[in-house]
Amino acid sequence: MLSKTSLDFLERFLKSSGPSGFEFEPAALYREYAASFADSVSTDVTGNTIACLNPKAKFKVMLAGHYDEIGFQVVYIDDDGFLTFRQVGGIDRLTLPGIEVDILSGDGRKVPGVIGRKPIHLQTQKERDTPPEIKDLWIDIGSESKDETLKKVRVGDPIAFRVNYRRMGNRIMSKGLDDKIGAFVAIEALKLLARRKIKVGVYAVGTVQEELGLRGAQTSAFEIAPDAAICVDVGFATDAAGVEKKTWGDVKLGGGPILSRNGDNNPVMTRILSETAAKHKISCQIDCGHRASGGTDTAEVQLTRSGVATALVSIPNRYMHTPVEICDIRDVEGAVELIAETIASFTGKEKFIPGIN
Repeated sequence: MLSKTSLDFLERFLKSSGPSGFEFEPAALYREYAASFADSVSTDVTGNTIACLNPKAKFKVMLAGHYDEIGFQVVYIDDDGFLTFRQVGGIDRLTLPGIEVDILSGDGRKVPGVIGRKPIHLQTQKERDTPPEIKDLWIDIGSESKDETLKKVRVGDPIAFRVNYRRMGNRIMSKGLDDKIGAFVAIEALKLLARRKIKVGVYAVGTVQEELGLRGAQTSAFEIAPDAAICVDVGFATDAAGVEKKTWGDVKLGGGPILSRNGDNNPVMTRILSETAAKHKISCQIDCGHRASGGTDTAEVQLTRSGVATALVSIPNRYMHTPVEICDIRDVEGAVELIAETIASFTGKEKFIPGIN
């Protein structure tokens, strides 16, 4: 279902870098892409991108996927030119030693580096058996002195995992799939709806700073004041070794997008999505989320102003919050179709009161 144009954009989007608070590169690509089919495209003071169809409609539906990613930030530069850093978002420390990164300098350059650690031969047994603390790691950019490093890097510069996009059959491997893949689904659903006559206003938002506390969703939802919203994020695929299904549910890559049932999801919206999936023969998977509430933009959007009828659609993801996340393009296509068909069915008179509608 996805066109070559869409897949080419997805590749460029995933090859961009934007740690939370510094989402400039993915935001620019998102704006450029949306401008080719949206009625309007705007950016707010926090960096959210809002692409709209049918802006004069009274009834508003918001789509949201965050395009910030986990990463790091330069804290200190020592006399030998090494960088110390802090993490931005939740990161598994076991995955860090030996990986490649890019420091995003203020002049637009990407300065390559590697995360270093004392060689295993020189570690104590305790150091070998214990995940390294961030403070015990450093970034080496090949400099021979502090002065040389300062010509390329400043304290506060954001740091991203090195670009590593790869197609593997139906699967995509890349850093930052959490959640550029969700932002992609949102804008692709808007693109499909742009070819149809719709009765509601639709606002596809690429949100910022989700990894720092769902911040972009809060500001954009307040501005839009939607009647309903569908947020798109990644969910945990449990079809890998060691993930206990009796605790985390049964979700597999290629099984279709995930519909969640928990406190963040309006029951009426969930029912409408499920009925739409059945009507259009779109495969879906059901879970109850990894917690009863919170963790995605859905939680913030739901509580905007006097409340919003929200639903979360998730793309199954392996190895979340590592540099080698994997998703399945078939789940992406299913999510795009499901969201577009659901919104296309709206008349603008929908009510979402649980237990009544």
